[in-house]
Amino acid sequence: MTFVSRRQLATGAAALCLAGASSLRAQDAYPQRPVKLIVPYAPGGGTDVFSRLLAAQMEKEFGQPLVIDNRAGGASTIGTRAVADAAGDGYTIGMVDSAFVTNPGLLGEKLPYDTRKDFIPVSLLSRTQLVLAVPAASPFKTAKELVDYAKANPGKLTFASAGIGTGIHLAGEQFRQVAGIQIVIVPYRGGAPALADFLAGKVDFTFGAVPSIKSYIEAGNARGLGVTRGRAPQLPGIPGMDEIGYGSVDSASEMGLVVPASTPAPIVEKLQRISATTVKDAVFREKLLARGFQPIGTSTDEFRSHVDREIDKWVKIIAAGNIKPE
Repeated sequence: MTFVSRRQLATGAAALCLAGASSLRAQDAYPQRPVKLIVPYAPGGGTDVFSRLLAAQMEKEFGQPLVIDNRAGGASTIGTRAVADAAGDGYTIGMVDSAFVTNPGLLGEKLPYDTRKDFIPVSLLSRTQLVLAVPAASPFKTAKELVDYAKANPGKLTFASAGIGTGIHLAGEQFRQVAGIQIVIVPYRGGAPALADFLAGKVDFTFGAVPSIKSYIEAGNARGLGVTRGRAPQLPGIPGMDEIGYGSVDSASEMGLVVPASTPAPIVEKLQRISATTVKDAVFREKLLARGFQPIGTSTDEFRSHVDREIDKWVKIIAAGNIKPE
């Protein structure tokens, strides 16, 4: 049996108190200068827009400017690698989207960083849902009607993809695999040309991001058949894919903060607390929803578990679809 003296207990308690006080001081001292937020896309896209909205709101409590640094290219890998290679001092942080979890399956060993080891996922902050949609003139009123026709006529339906490996493409691939149908996936160079041909009736169906397709559905130019990740607050009349039997079709554009793996825990904790609290603020939440962003705000552990699950899922889907990057 081991005995511990009162002096040893007191010394241990004092050490714990000092460690806790040191952690609090580190949180309070950070940041002491502007913080760079790397966005791995060009200005103007959804990830950039969300990042700028978030930065402007976080600065109110953060006490220092959050400076957006757009590092586009390489299917988001250039900017994301810059985060991985940065000093872990909290002064370079990164915004990532769904490419963060799909690129391991798409690029494999060509990925210039280890998604699981080179980052600390701070918080999953936002999700933009996708709508399974058909043009207004389409005969399909439900997803079941579309699937039934596709099964009876394999290879006849065309699907508008925003490009190889994009969220819209992967939603279509998920749907194809889950429904057990054969379709022709038509890859466009971006969401805008894909949406234009879809609205013109040149393709049979697509998945569209809520902010991009909402106005067309409301105007009667398109018909929504289902929404990934449950009903969208902006389009509550369209059932979630889970309600119509395709809950595993869950591709969506998700955005979250990450930092280099060497970043001290007190800094990570402060970034998580402020960013998650920011997106949950009632007024800011409504502002995000109006733009098609669904606020989330997870803990660091929750985000890490989510990243692990998503990587495993997409590796399997991408392999099953034999999807190769352009």
